[in-house]
Amino acid sequence: MLIISYYWPPSSGAGVQRWLKFSKYLREFGWEPVIYTPENPEYPGHDDSLQKDIPQGITILKTRIWEPYQLYKIFTGRKKHEKVQAGFISENKKPGKAELLATWLRGNLFIPDARKFWIRPSVRYLVKWLKENPVDAMVSTGPPHSMHLIALGIKMKLNIPWLADFRDPWTQIDFYDQLMLTPRADRKHKRFEKQVLLLADKVVTVSPSWAKDLKSLHNRNIEVITNGFDPEDFIDLPEFRYDAFSITHLGSLNADRNPHGLWKVLGELVKESEFFRENLKIRLIGKTDISVMEALEKNGLITFVEKTDYLPHDQALQQAAQSAILLLPINNTPNLMGIMPGKLYEYLALKRPILVIGPENGNTAQIIEKTSSGKVAGFSDHQKMKDLLTSWSREFELGKLPSASKGVEEYSRRDLTQIMSRLLQQISEKGQTE
Repeated sequence: MLIISYYWPPSSGAGVQRWLKFSKYLREFGWEPVIYTPENPEYPGHDDSLQKDIPQGITILKTRIWEPYQLYKIFTGRKKHEKVQAGFISENKKPGKAELLATWLRGNLFIPDARKFWIRPSVRYLVKWLKENPVDAMVSTGPPHSMHLIALGIKMKLNIPWLADFRDPWTQIDFYDQLMLTPRADRKHKRFEKQVLLLADKVVTVSPSWAKDLKSLHNRNIEVITNGFDPEDFIDLPEFRYDAFSITHLGSLNADRNPHGLWKVLGELVKESEFFRENLKIRLIGKTDISVMEALEKNGLITFVEKTDYLPHDQALQQAAQSAILLLPINNTPNLMGIMPGKLYEYLALKRPILVIGPENGNTAQIIEKTSSGKVAGFSDHQKMKDLLTSWSREFELGKLPSASKGVEEYSRRDLTQIMSRLLQQISEKGQTE
């Protein structure tokens, strides 16, 4: 099978994990993965620790890609070596006129995204390669959704069975309204999205609500295969020590995910409680929007913050394993019900109490309740946040902070790969009969 993915080691971040882990286990279920990925991509960060998960002897096809990020950096006054962050994260300043104009150009000229210039060269290269090296199925995974358009081009020419995997939505993604699209650009995005949704043999996404949203666009069946955790990543992690009441967030923390209510409550607890003044530690591991740091400062919490812009995945898990509470804020955006961050499943495997700030009836909340792995408080439910933190602090003082999750095995990467392999088998068998 051919897997078309922009993200691949040494890329860091959540985007690389899903198909790296599927690829790791696919051979167990009769599939030999072939990866197609850029030779010179503009990754937001690098994580060499992920190289160990690449299967031995795997075929990895690479071609050069041109992306307009150097022009973007010149336009916005960034340095050549600076990384461009995904998801509208601004670490140092609020967007100026140049960045706002760059966002407009991104949304209206680079459709579906800045990797659009790789679509036609990739289709030409892969069509030629596939004629000499036939495969039984192909997968495209997005965002970036240009990957789906590469697969669409191949589908139109060779009719290879195709599974389109939406790790995030396209026109329903949380920042779509921030792209400042003209009506013409909006129509073009939706036309491309419709082609992918209608012509792919299977469409997969990561949450039930997002599947429902995608189905509402063009009334086709959407499969759900969630993200997960790899048990091998959780072997020999350090045990939790009662040395600090640490609240840890792993991964990017953008403005839409900034839990203003929580910072307000923690600010109050620090003023009211000697325990919190002496024991509180807020660990932020990953890229953090400036609005988060401003909110922490406003609420008198900066002295309690331990901020780390980047840690390799294995080291980040070691830090999280020693955390009293794992923080999982949900994006306060229109598609919030279906947001199930990839870190959720690794939090489950860490078996530390999880504090979700978000909708109490969303898909993430349902998993938290099902696995008894933590608590959920609404964005503005300050009293519930305070009660939960106070209760956990008392259990911390007694050395009895809960640390168990139940039934999380169904989210193991190996079991999820088995489900994915069945879908691939279905489209492959269908393709053979046509």
